[in-house]
Amino acid sequence: MADVRPPAVILSTPQLPENIGAVARVMANFGLSDLRLVNPRHGWPQERAWASASGADWPLNAARVFETVGDAIADLRLIYATTARPRELRLPVITPREAAANLARASADGQPVGLLFGGERAGLETADIALCQAVVTVPIDPLFKSLNLAQAVAINAYEWRLTVLDTPPPAFREGDPPADRAAMLGFFEQLERELETSGFFHPPEKTPAMIQNLRAAFSRAHFTDQEVRTLRGVVTALSRGRGKVLEKLARKPEKDD
Repeated sequence: MADVRPPAVILSTPQLPENIGAVARVMANFGLSDLRLVNPRHGWPQERAWASASGADWPLNAARVFETVGDAIADLRLIYATTARPRELRLPVITPREAAANLARASADGQPVGLLFGGERAGLETADIALCQAVVTVPIDPLFKSLNLAQAVAINAYEWRLTVLDTPPPAFREGDPPADRAAMLGFFEQLERELETSGFFHPPEKTPAMIQNLRAAFSRAHFTDQEVRTLRGVVTALSRGRGKVLEKLARKPEKDD
């Protein structure tokens, strides 16, 4: 889905330029650029928006201003309203994840899509929600349902991004492959010898089960060759340290009675 057109982000009556800038920042984080503003309270453009965008200028530079929500979404085929407020409208209520999947499918079919967000204080008007095909609600704790504008956009933009790129960026190195079983077996045998010497396996009849549990625990970690060599060095250092302690104790003169 790498070639699909990202959804437009429509902000209805946003109050603070700083919040518009914060929205532009999260849009840039997740590959969205089509920002549409409906009657921003302080007019447009506003320098404070660029200041709070922290360099994410392109959504702001290309932002378009509309008088009504209807005008802002006129070219869109699928538009979702985002709100946590219960309304009397009989519209489907979906999560951001479900919304992102639906928007991605529609966009892949060539349909322009968008997400509508309300103002900071009052949210969306019922009349504006009625222009949308569904309501997107973030499943947050009912004890405190308030999200700021940029947070709401970020959650939805993140879910959209997962539909396009669901693997870590190439800059993240996955690391070396796990060590082969021969290396792990050598580590197991060394560790078990030292544990046997130190009296760890007690009672003796439980030794096989204890060894199996230890091996299973270390196997789950998928250690690399270098990590196995480091662990073997740790075991060797501990065993040498124990040997030195025993030597000192053996050389210590006995006290006279």
